Amino acid sequence: MTTGRDPAVTRRFQIACIPGDGVGPEVVNAGRAVLDALAAESGGEFAFDWTSFDWGSEYYQRHGQMMPDDGLERLREHDAIYFGAVGWENVPDHVSLWGLRLRICQGLDQWANIRPVRFLPGVTSPLRVADTAELDWLVVRENSEGEYAGLGGRNLSGRGPGGEVALQSSLFTEVGCERIIRFAFEQARMRSRPKVTSVTKSNAQQYGMVLWDEVFARVAADYPDVESDSCLVDAMAARFVLAPEELSVVVASNLNADILSDLGSALAGSLGLAASANLNPERRTPSMFEPVHGSAPDIAGRGIANPIGAIESAALMAEHLGLGDVGRRVRAAVEATTASGVLPRDLGGGADTQVVTKAVVANLAD
Repeated sequence: MTTGRDPAVTRRFQIACIPGDGVGPEVVNAGRAVLDALAAESGGEFAFDWTSFDWGSEYYQRHGQMMPDDGLERLREHDAIYFGAVGWENVPDHVSLWGLRLRICQGLDQWANIRPVRFLPGVTSPLRVADTAELDWLVVRENSEGEYAGLGGRNLSGRGPGGEVALQSSLFTEVGCERIIRFAFEQARMRSRPKVTSVTKSNAQQYGMVLWDEVFARVAADYPDVESDSCLVDAMAARFVLAPEELSVVVASNLNADILSDLGSALAGSLGLAASANLNPERRTPSMFEPVHGSAPDIAGRGIANPIGAIESAALMAEHLGLGDVGRRVRAAVEATTASGVLPRDLGGGADTQVVTKAVVANLAD
């Protein structure tokens, strides 16, 4: 369903909305409410036209696939994609993920994934240094190949029980490594501390990760104004906890960045805070914005999901669309909300999804 149009609006953005499964519709509605509130008070400066798609696990039950065959072409008609969550007990996780989210990311060449790690006022972090250090870093994830390339197979099942073999191959291309590493350095140039830390595991993965290291060293030489270093992924997991103040931009392969970014959000207080953007930096295709907490079936339908990750993903989408002030206002409103003690249950508070959303909208005016 598409919302009605006001011809007096100066800039109108076509947004494909995929609420998905579980708490996805609940948190997507929260993000939409925040953006629509800002659009309503813009005096016709901008507006969002939302087109909703019912793709996900229920769609799979009806049609035997997570999205229709022409789904990617339908998404290409939009300026951006706002995504909720995917996954439910009626569909195996690898089917739901590859059938929807990864199909979109790979099909639309959204090769750069960014996940900010933000420490919000009023939210207690398990990190001891969180109260004394300014912590704010960005995880840049290679989003098109690496460990999630989907190469491999299962064979030799004819040997009988216990005899099957599964092969899962990682793919590292020089082009793929260079474009994500260079993207990370460009992001670092826009931050108060221009620094990039590469995450690798080249001591054990002597082909793909050694290529990654070589490309990182070569690209780093093109950015003498940006500090750089490299760290093995296991040591980086410890560094997230023990020395987070050293971090600014962290660039890593698909799997390593996926894991580390979730760790970062947990350190900030909860996975419910985690926002992300799946970007096609060349803007040849629409980019997709989503919280990364998953469908959370244990709390779905109860109205208690944390909407902050989805709201901050909406802020990233607004900035991508050229509405930088909108993104800044949304983040400031989120900070004012948590600082005032309006916290969802996963952050130790008692506010439900609607209460948090209404508080953020109210704080937009401040």
